[in-house]
Amino acid sequence: MTSRVDIRGEFIRYFETLKHTFVPSSPVVLQGDPTLLFANAGMNQFKDVFLGIGARPYNRAVNSQKCIRVSGKHNDLEDVGRDTYHHTFFEMLGNWSFGDYFKAEAIEWAWKLLTQVWGLPKERLYATVFAGDEGMGLAPDAEAASLWAKVTDIDPSHIKKFGQKDNFWQMAETGPCGPCSEIHIDLTPDGSGGSLVNKGDARVIELWNLVFIQFDRDESGKLTPLPARHVDTGMGLERTWAAMKLLNLWSEGKPATFSDYGTPLFVPIIRKIEEITGCTYGSTRTHLADRYDSDDTENIVDIVCRVLADHVRTLTFAISDGVLPSNEGRGYVMRRLLRRAARYGRKLEVQEPFIHKLVPTVVEMMKGAFPELADKAQLVTETIHEEEKAFGRTLDRGIDIFEQVASRVQSSGGATFPGDEAFKLYDTYGFPLDLTQLMARERGLTVNEEQFAELMNQQRQRARQASKGAGAKAALAEDLSLPATDDSAKYSLSPLEARLFGWIADGKWSDSGELRQGQEAALVVDRTNFYAESGGQIGDKGRIIVDGAEFVVEDTLKAGDGTVLHQGRLVVGQLKPGQAVRLEVNRRRRLDTMNNHTATHLLQWSLRQVLGDHVKQAGSLVNDEYLRFDFTHGKALSDKEIDRVEQLVLQRIDESAAVVAKDSTLAEALASGVTALFGEKYGEQVRVIAVGAADLESLQGAFSRELCGGTHVDNTAQIMDFKIIREESLQTGVRRITARTGRALRGLLHERYRDVGQLSQLLKAAPEQIGERVAALMEENRKLKKQLKDGPVGVDVNAAVDQLVDGAVKIGPATLVVGELPSAPVDKIRAQVDRLKKKLDNPVIFFGTRSDGKVLLLAAVSDELIKQGLSAGEIVRRTAPIVGGGGGGKEHLAQAGGKLPDKLPEALAEVEKIIRETLSVAQ
Repeated sequence: MTSRVDIRGEFIRYFETLKHTFVPSSPVVLQGDPTLLFANAGMNQFKDVFLGIGARPYNRAVNSQKCIRVSGKHNDLEDVGRDTYHHTFFEMLGNWSFGDYFKAEAIEWAWKLLTQVWGLPKERLYATVFAGDEGMGLAPDAEAASLWAKVTDIDPSHIKKFGQKDNFWQMAETGPCGPCSEIHIDLTPDGSGGSLVNKGDARVIELWNLVFIQFDRDESGKLTPLPARHVDTGMGLERTWAAMKLLNLWSEGKPATFSDYGTPLFVPIIRKIEEITGCTYGSTRTHLADRYDSDDTENIVDIVCRVLADHVRTLTFAISDGVLPSNEGRGYVMRRLLRRAARYGRKLEVQEPFIHKLVPTVVEMMKGAFPELADKAQLVTETIHEEEKAFGRTLDRGIDIFEQVASRVQSSGGATFPGDEAFKLYDTYGFPLDLTQLMARERGLTVNEEQFAELMNQQRQRARQASKGAGAKAALAEDLSLPATDDSAKYSLSPLEARLFGWIADGKWSDSGELRQGQEAALVVDRTNFYAESGGQIGDKGRIIVDGAEFVVEDTLKAGDGTVLHQGRLVVGQLKPGQAVRLEVNRRRRLDTMNNHTATHLLQWSLRQVLGDHVKQAGSLVNDEYLRFDFTHGKALSDKEIDRVEQLVLQRIDESAAVVAKDSTLAEALASGVTALFGEKYGEQVRVIAVGAADLESLQGAFSRELCGGTHVDNTAQIMDFKIIREESLQTGVRRITARTGRALRGLLHERYRDVGQLSQLLKAAPEQIGERVAALMEENRKLKKQLKDGPVGVDVNAAVDQLVDGAVKIGPATLVVGELPSAPVDKIRAQVDRLKKKLDNPVIFFGTRSDGKVLLLAAVSDELIKQGLSAGEIVRRTAPIVGGGGGGKEHLAQAGGKLPDKLPEALAEVEKIIRETLSVAQ
């Protein structure tokens, strides 16, 4: 066989000749699937087709999918670097049939590619098929076994049968599923590893999985044949390339071992690491290993290089697809990965951040297949560099603390790293738990995870307890058995008739008795038109009235299983359970909140247009006064970017775009490409808010589509106006924008206009000249500060010191320069002291100054006189009380302050006495 230089391209072109449509890889974060952390298989972007709720304009597809696996059952993180074939990022080559061809073609084409196009030795290939499962009521896949023997020339003894664990695929507990057929390759030197198929031996590995989706499983486990059968295949690019390279080297008689890191997918990155750090991949540096890795003393440099090469690929692809490091969700996974890489990087004895310097190499290697990398290269580099710098400030201190604790544990014969210390590393120094676990494992220790988890839980509880009002009241209601509320009218502003179930007052539920005037309570009714706080939007205010009684609603909350609490106070009359009541929402407040909520959707859309697709919602608050939107972005927005974001929002407001709310199933909504929040729990039925749709039924043409249960305007023109008030950092990688709309913005502009008028009067300048006047005042202030620092105008401290030097007194070996100087900054006086110490032999210097009713004393003594017993600190200690102060310092230099300026001459006179006394020199 010959060496391959473009396996990815050859795979894609091969299937294109077989009438497959090339479909670009989806991002590593699937836009319409909040249930999936990262894309981890090629089929992810076609899931809607397999579920029967989506379609494509083609029935055959081929691609190379970007995949990340860092959590769950496929988590390979701990093995990355310690072996040569586990990765957190990999490419999955795949071909698909959507109701078109099936087993015969899939098997035949796979075999031809491997053996005829790529020339893999047939005697090293094995095919596995489903052996059946009596418990599932499934017969063996005799069809696949027969086809392997019929449409390929594989050795019949190389067709092996395995059970459900290895050869039956299912998307979930219910839904599409079917048998699969895997192709394995024997990489033992003598090709004798056939018995090792599916035995977990790294020398006999799976190359390609052919999945035949032909059943639908219901909740009872019953399997029903699908009307349309599909093919879903997956082949790991890295391991396939490594296997082909190994066999090619063996065919040339060269010694070699299996390693993904020896392929063109990794070698350029490792070469760059060598260039930056000075290390050599394949070398042995036991002096480093002894310090860090007792179990890998021969391979420490190789391990580090592999970890860095793997992790920088993952980070580059994830960040370019919009996953910025943060403290939550996907962002925290990337932060953990980067900090893990940074800590490994220190093992190469490079203290400065350097992982970001590997990004251009990754981009250059991969941009041909994934052109989006080139557009995001600067963002990726800057993001990684900022993260490296931020973590670098605490990394060394954290490592020192870890080493101290680990040494203490081991010296006492222990084997467990304390959970509270692991929590301290996490909470104070930003060490993810898995990083501490890695460091502990290298020292032969385990981490007390239970104690760590308990401390994390306590921290979360403290955070919950710190929240006031709504959270506390809702938490109380969780413990009570309350009737459910029909809130289907919550999007209406019309008054609503309802029946009062009862109320919570003083921590107790009451469905009998009477609520009296002045009492505070949370009312529960059978149905409501009040919107309860959720999704970042505040709850409604308003009133509930009946027969002369009026209850003022100050907040509306959700609690329990479908209960809505109307929290407030009865201001007039009495209420009894069972009464018919009338609910009236504060109309003006609701409308203002609707303006801000729809504007939040426009803002998110605009930010993605201006900054890029990496912008993701990280939090929000919508009320009647303002909107607050947190989003992922690595640096502050420039004035130009803020202006552009505002202009795009205003443009959409001026267009009078329709805002449509449409109920849908979650699956249908996700298939249509709506924006959903990862980790958010959505029900089977969801609400889609679309802005700008040309077709109000299909929502086609909408520029913004989000899953949202909040209240919104019917047309963007109702928002009237939009202004960003503040843009700030919330945490590393997350920014926050505060903005206003409509009436609230109009009120703010009136306030600002008054402020400008007042400034104009104070500065005696026209409004348009305020900036110029302030600039002039700032320049004047700068000059005055400089004068203050340099000392009073006209005072020449140099000349005053020189006069005192002329009157210096010789006392034995010492030259005493003592006297009062004009008021001047301390640093200026110290500069004179330094000048004299260089100019005079064995000087004793003592200066005093008076200013604003205070005294400053400064003393200095030469090294030679210190040896003879003189001390600047002692001189100051004895003279400071004279001027009503205190102070001290070192033998060379000391200073003190006082509050009796009239006593300064007396203090100056005392200095000569102290020196004569210390040196035993008579007057």
